[in-house]
Amino acid sequence: MKTNLKKASLLLTGVMIGSKLFAQSTDTSATAKDYVRPFSGGSELRTWSIGVHGGLLTPFTIFGRNNRQDFTNPTEQFGYGGYIKKQILPSLGLQADFLRGKLTSSNSQPNAAGTSPYDSYSTKLNWSAALSANITLANINWRHEKPFIQPYLTAGVGNLNYTPRITPVGGQQENFKKTDNGHINELFIPIGLGLKFDLAPGINLDLGYQVNFVQADNLDGYKYGASDDRFSYAHIGLEFALGNKKKHQMATHNPVSSMRTEYQWENQRTRAELQQQIDAEKAKNAQLASDLATTNANLAKLTTDSDGDGVVDVNDKCPNTPAGQKVDGSGCPLAKPVVYVTEEDKKVVKDAIKNLEFDLGKATIRAHSYPSLDRVAQLLVDKNFSLKLAGHTDNTGSADLNMRLSKDRAESVKSYLASKGANPSRIEATGYGQTQPIATNKTAAGRQANRRVEFTLY
Repeated sequence: MKTNLKKASLLLTGVMIGSKLFAQSTDTSATAKDYVRPFSGGSELRTWSIGVHGGLLTPFTIFGRNNRQDFTNPTEQFGYGGYIKKQILPSLGLQADFLRGKLTSSNSQPNAAGTSPYDSYSTKLNWSAALSANITLANINWRHEKPFIQPYLTAGVGNLNYTPRITPVGGQQENFKKTDNGHINELFIPIGLGLKFDLAPGINLDLGYQVNFVQADNLDGYKYGASDDRFSYAHIGLEFALGNKKKHQMATHNPVSSMRTEYQWENQRTRAELQQQIDAEKAKNAQLASDLATTNANLAKLTTDSDGDGVVDVNDKCPNTPAGQKVDGSGCPLAKPVVYVTEEDKKVVKDAIKNLEFDLGKATIRAHSYPSLDRVAQLLVDKNFSLKLAGHTDNTGSADLNMRLSKDRAESVKSYLASKGANPSRIEATGYGQTQPIATNKTAAGRQANRRVEFTLY
């Protein structure tokens, strides 16, 4: 019996691995029956289900060998249980599990004296309660309409209440624990896998195998070795989806199938509509083109501006105005405004020139120059003046370097004034290098005078 159970467990594992090859139905047509609006969540799907199952309980597991078990001759006993599950995602559910049954085995491993102290044991699993995650595989696929087989994995944690009874060699069976009627509560970790077959809408056949790792070594009433006890449960059962029978069960529903159906329906529905819209628009465009051709001749004389001054010919009293010339509403040149620069304005500029200093050999303006430059910027804003900045240097260094430095310093002043609100389009920055000295470069005072930025208001 033990050999047969092992083979059955290995066969179930092999079926799980190979189920990818046939886990989907081959119907790829888009049908209203299997359609669920994409991204509708649980509102249009059944997310609650209950399951019942029965099967074989045994101390033997696919992870252990006889020499690692406390008793060497395990036998199979009937077990049963159930669960209630909440499907959170198509591939993930949370379920509360319940399990009862009995575990038996005989011929305990020899103790330190080399003798077998116990003839057999029988442990009653009074109840177990666990919370597990259920991961459904192969239910999301672009190619197929609906899954028929859903492989799944489970893992969780729970509490196990059991009563181990042991039979010493030549003695009578007795409780391992002498108090609390022999009952023991221990933490255990259930790990499982299985296959679910879609028998009918909302009804699934469940074939599973589960290994339960007890976090203690007294499940069989005999503490042998250093490892904790474990037992397995191979079962068959039925799962029933709860809720409206017209809705699909989320765990068996292929969500990408609905997306494909939505696309196919939308594509078929809109093709005719789009074609009708295209034909109607073509007819409108043809009519508009005809109307436009008729009116273009009449509008040409009303829209022609031969000299490009912004005034159409029929209203232009001054034709052939030079390009770029600003004109009034009749197309005639505007009188050039007279700009008055007062002595007070000149004093503001003079102070800025006097206080303007840069870091040595750089275009960086020193901070004490900012207040006078701020007054120049305000003047440009208030009176809308134009300003020419001319950068100059002495003859120290190469002519190319001085030309670049003078240009950079003029641009630096322009950038600062623009940052304070001045119109950069009305500021001209030019560099002259060492070409226009105002004093001799043979003395330090003369070179200092030649290193300057000139401001010209206009």
